[in-house]
Amino acid sequence: MSPLADHTALLATYSGFPFPLVAGRDEQVFGADGEAWLDLYGGHCVALTGHGHPRVVAAVSEQVARLAFYSMAASLPVRDQAAEALCDFAPDGLDQVFFCNSGAEANENALRIAAMLTGRDRFVAFEGGFHGRTQLALSVSDVPGLHAKAPGLRAEASLLPFADHAALAAADFSDVAAVIVEPIQSMAGVRAADTAWLRALEAKCRANGCLLIFDEIQTGMGRLGTPFAADLHGIRPDLMTLAKGMASGLPMGAVLMQPAVAGTLAPGDLGSTFGGGPLACAALLATLKIIREEHLMCSAAQAEQAIRRGLKGSVVSAVRGHGLLLGLVAGTQAASLKDWLQSRNILVGGSADPGVLRLMPPLTLSPRAVATLITAVHAFSADARQDAVPFEPAKEASRSCHI
Repeated sequence: MSPLADHTALLATYSGFPFPLVAGRDEQVFGADGEAWLDLYGGHCVALTGHGHPRVVAAVSEQVARLAFYSMAASLPVRDQAAEALCDFAPDGLDQVFFCNSGAEANENALRIAAMLTGRDRFVAFEGGFHGRTQLALSVSDVPGLHAKAPGLRAEASLLPFADHAALAAADFSDVAAVIVEPIQSMAGVRAADTAWLRALEAKCRANGCLLIFDEIQTGMGRLGTPFAADLHGIRPDLMTLAKGMASGLPMGAVLMQPAVAGTLAPGDLGSTFGGGPLACAALLATLKIIREEHLMCSAAQAEQAIRRGLKGSVVSAVRGHGLLLGLVAGTQAASLKDWLQSRNILVGGSADPGVLRLMPPLTLSPRAVATLITAVHAFSADARQDAVPFEPAKEASRSCHI
């Protein structure tokens, strides 16, 4: 064991918040002393239905008491129900699902499926994209620093300019197994593709016999104000990958696929010990019910419009994205704005674009929270250095979350 005084057993990965979090309730997270933060980061787009939603808590609690785990070796009613419910929520034609544990695992399997189905071994992706850190997923991600550290582990992949019509028209897809695309590149600074470009991409894939994979890990599950970005643009990809908030915080990923794709797969071609575990499936079922019955897609669309209207005239020169996957363009002021918001207990995310901050809050975001964000941004913009309207937790939440 290292004798260093600052040694911890946990390997450092991210530069995280400079304070620990011990609890969450709705759109707030809490420190050990009970201090509350308004969570507009959502644990990186994961807290879809808020923290500790009672319907998710009840579903997982009931399931863990009944059966905490069994692998795919056994048929489980909760898994079958979750698969049916997810495919019912998905775009028409994506009617079979493979469950796994993360977005990287979902993308890894989708790319491998495409290679098996087409017999080809080359992929196309886009500059600014990020699809995960496993071998194939990393191969189609635009992260030169990680590629340089493991140069022998990459599959053959071409990166085209994102949402560039001329580059797409000039590209050769004749020997490509699959094209993978994020309809909105979140980590790159919430860069959204337009419908015409996505439809041209779909048509080119069809003409060349390669599969189209929509990476909806961050754009899916109602976050954009529609079930998926594919619905927003009228696209029907061959495969769609999901993760992040699909089980309201429990680890879960999925690959949805068209019948023509699923029909090529034999038992044993795919597998995952923990994929489709009963706890995650129970959480997914609860999440889908909450999205529909609590009208969260409508709430996301309304919150987007309120944020767009409210930030006019502030240091935020533009708002990118859809629903509650938004990028606040603040240019050289972005880093200072992020620090200002955090000093007022409002958590937002950065991006690969230093001029863009990201909002990825729960879809249960309240009008009061939206107003708090708007007030704080305008206070920063005026450089008044005055306290923004405080985001005070509800008394019941405050009592239950003070540690």
